Amino acid sequence: MSALETSLDDYLRLRRAFGHKLAGAERYLRQFIARLDAAGTQVITMPDVLAFVSDPRLAPGSVVAQHRLMAVRGFARYLGAAEPRTEIPPAGLVAYRARRRNPYLFTDCDIEALVRCARAGTRSPFRANTLETMIRLLMITGMRVGEAIRLGRGDIDWDEAVIRIRDSKFGKGRDLPVSPSTIAALRSYADSRDRRGSVDIDRFFVSLAGTPVDYNHFRATFRKAVDAAGIAHGRPSPPHIHDLRHRFAISTVTGWYSQGRDVQALLPRLSTYLGHRDPVSTYWYLTATPDLLAQAAVRLEEAASKAAGR
Repeated sequence: MSALETSLDDYLRLRRAFGHKLAGAERYLRQFIARLDAAGTQVITMPDVLAFVSDPRLAPGSVVAQHRLMAVRGFARYLGAAEPRTEIPPAGLVAYRARRRNPYLFTDCDIEALVRCARAGTRSPFRANTLETMIRLLMITGMRVGEAIRLGRGDIDWDEAVIRIRDSKFGKGRDLPVSPSTIAALRSYADSRDRRGSVDIDRFFVSLAGTPVDYNHFRATFRKAVDAAGIAHGRPSPPHIHDLRHRFAISTVTGWYSQGRDVQALLPRLSTYLGHRDPVSTYWYLTATPDLLAQAAVRLEEAASKAAGR
């Protein structure tokens, strides 16, 4: 193992102790260090960084190039404290203008079609049950798909109707109160899982082989079900699993508006439920959504009318 590889392991261990996942950053950094080791280089220099982030196989200004730069820059700043010859690349080395993908707001009909097609795409009743339960849980709770996959058998409080999320993004955990009907659906799935026997892993959702559900397989199945259901056909980019989380946030806020509740005061609760660090991270879920903007406009008009009446 080279000195750079050892330093990288120390760097990742330190950053993860503060709650950062860094899966993508680690992948890029190991690629970068492999290139340096192959060239016999043990110090990060600007030419090396530029060659890595300007890989001709990448589109100019691509998001991958930006992510590579961010990963290398963070590691270089760490190394610079002990190795003064380290050259730290500037943040603007790669021109990139971040653009968020416009999320798709699933309708109730979309969800039913999605579940129906997901079930039709497998011959196994148990796998169909797993897919449906996961999709509906993501829709109802707004949890991240990784959180659902990592859910443990002991993470559901059946009596209190609470799902406990552990070791999530930024190392934060949280409790999600859910409805009795959600608990009943989860219990039904747990019963069908346990009837299969010989499952001894500590995961709530399992595959046909009794192993943890694989994210890539679940994502591929989700995409196939979206295509089979004809959801958002012709859209520049297909709906993502993460859009179920967006739907939960929008549905929650529109519900508050329709009930005449103080949405501004309630947003911190939604942030906590979603596992965001602060409400600022929640606001982007609420943009470019006509239904929500219409609800907000009505509320603003009502407030203006009342103020004028006074």
